[in-house]
Amino acid sequence: MTPNPLPEKDFPWWLVLVSGVGLWLFYEVLANPEYSAVLSTLTKGIWITVMVSVVAYLGACLLGLALAVGCLSRFLILRQLCRLYIEVMRGVPIIVLLLYVAFVLSPLAVAGINAVLEPLGAEPVRTRDFPLLWRAVLALVLAYAAFLAEIFRAGLQAVDKGQVEAAQALGLNGWQRFRHITFPQAFRMILPPLGNDFVAMVKDSSLVSVLGVGDITQLAKVTAAGNFKYFETYNVAALIYLTMTIGLSLMMRRLELRLKARETR
Repeated sequence: MTPNPLPEKDFPWWLVLVSGVGLWLFYEVLANPEYSAVLSTLTKGIWITVMVSVVAYLGACLLGLALAVGCLSRFLILRQLCRLYIEVMRGVPIIVLLLYVAFVLSPLAVAGINAVLEPLGAEPVRTRDFPLLWRAVLALVLAYAAFLAEIFRAGLQAVDKGQVEAAQALGLNGWQRFRHITFPQAFRMILPPLGNDFVAMVKDSSLVSVLGVGDITQLAKVTAAGNFKYFETYNVAALIYLTMTIGLSLMMRRLELRLKARETR
C-alpha cells in the first residue's frame, strides 16, 4: 500500500505560530523596562554578528570552491592535498580551531612576516596589530571551507557529463565550460545546503565571543555579568538569533522557489 503523497504546498501554519509568538515576545520586551534595556544593549552587537557571518561565509565559499575543484583535479598531489585539508579541518572542533588561529597561527604568521621585514630594515609588525575580530573571521573561513568544499564537489559531480562533453565539442575551453555549463547547474542544485550552512554560520559566529569580540553573545555575557539578570538577558539574545536565522531561512526558501519556477518556464 503506497502512502498518500504529501501536498506540494502546505499553508505555513508553523510560520503563523512563530510570527505570532515572536511579535508577542517583542511586545513584552519593549513594554518591560528591564528587557528593553537589555535589547538596546544587545542590538549594538548585531552589526558585528552580521559582518562576521557574511565576510566569513563569502571567504569560505571561495576557498571551498577552490578545494572542490582541486579534489576533482587530474593531478594526484593536488587532489590528495585538498582531501587532507578537508578531512583535517572537518575533524577539529570550530572553537578549538578558533583558539588555535588566534593564539598560535597568527603569532607564527607575524613572526614569519617580521623575519622577512627585518633584513629590509622595515618596522616590525606586532601581533596585537592583527585584531582578534579578523583572527576569528579567518578561523571561521578555514573551518567552513572544508564543509562547503564537499557541497561544491557533490554539485559539480552531479552535472550531466554529456553537457560538458557537448560544450567541449563546441570548442569551449575548461574555464568557459566551468563558467557557463558546470557551475550554474551545480549552483542551483546545491543552493539549499549552501543556505543551511549560511544559517549555521550565523549561529556559529557566536563563538567569536570567546575572543572578546563584541558580538551579540559577548554583549549578552557582559550585560548578564553586570546586571545579574541572566534569564532576561539570554532570552533576548536567543530571540535576536531566532529572528535572524528564521528570516534567513525564509529568504533562502523563497530564492530556491524562484529558481525552480524559472527552470520550469
